[in-house]
Amino acid sequence: MAVFLPLPLPLQARIRLAQGLWLFSWLLTLAGGLTLISSGHLLAQLWHLSPFLDPTCSFPALPKTALAAGAAALGMGVVGAGITRASLDAARYPPWRGVLGPILLAGTLGGGGLLALAVGLALALPRGLDAALENGLGTALAHYKDTEVPGHCNAKRLMDELQLAYHCCGRHSYKDWFTVQWIGSRYLDPNNQDVIDQIHSNVEGLYLIDGVPFSCCNPHSPWPCLQNQLSSTQVHPLSDPRQPNLNLWEQGCHGVLLRLLGGLASTLGTVLGITFLLQVLVLLGLRYLQTALEGLGGAIDGEGDTQGYLFSGGLKEMLKSAFQQGLCAQRPVPEEVPPEAPAEEVPAEA
Repeated sequence: MAVFLPLPLPLQARIRLAQGLWLFSWLLTLAGGLTLISSGHLLAQLWHLSPFLDPTCSFPALPKTALAAGAAALGMGVVGAGITRASLDAARYPPWRGVLGPILLAGTLGGGGLLALAVGLALALPRGLDAALENGLGTALAHYKDTEVPGHCNAKRLMDELQLAYHCCGRHSYKDWFTVQWIGSRYLDPNNQDVIDQIHSNVEGLYLIDGVPFSCCNPHSPWPCLQNQLSSTQVHPLSDPRQPNLNLWEQGCHGVLLRLLGGLASTLGTVLGITFLLQVLVLLGLRYLQTALEGLGGAIDGEGDTQGYLFSGGLKEMLKSAFQQGLCAQRPVPEEVPPEAPAEEVPAEA
């Protein structure tokens, strides 16, 4: 029966293949470790920024899947390095000979499947970050004033820390604070006529002002931060065009977080792509080395030339055999008919 994708492997080619696979296995181990580090860093950032993401966001599935794929790739790299090192010594290879097949199957279906899934998620999931941050930051701004509401009492502290740490203000700009009531009701005097007029002037009954929280201020500003009456032309200019962010942070948190998480996802996707390529090369090389050594009884320096291959039969024969096996499995087994009893002989009359 013809083999699928045969490759002639004389002695020197077998030795070079084993030595090259040893190097690629350690490269796969390094790539798996980088995948673990990149996915762990992204997962930590998402955990820190989870209050500003929509709860329905599926983006955290990317680093979780990448963690599992990185661990599988790291393990495959270490095992592959051990197998290729042992294959150069006929006395050390026999213990690996019986388990190499299951290892290749597990590496292909498990490790390769996880890496392929992680690469697909790295390409698809970042597209939903824009909407997830848009909804999450909008919710965070709306609950900024709810310092005494269970479940939202930390919203103010988290938003202030976000704006101070990432040098941003509002969702897209400082003007986003003009559309939400960010001052708590406990700090408003219900008997003050200005407060009453301000609330009645809004259809939603909110106390809106053209000001921003202190966390929007640049602490390195040369003058006191301007937080109120920002829409008035008589107030000192908001910022100097030649020196942006001189008074308030001009960039919104949405753009800052989108660039941060998008950049981390892009880096992780690149690492996953390299890891997937190395995994494929190592698995293919190990399969060719395995089948070549099987033809020599497990000795890499055995006499005579041999060839490696991916499958023992051609692709057409494999598909035909699988199809026939499927038909046989679906076809009902006919019931056995019990044999008929032999007819009794009637004695002849005398």
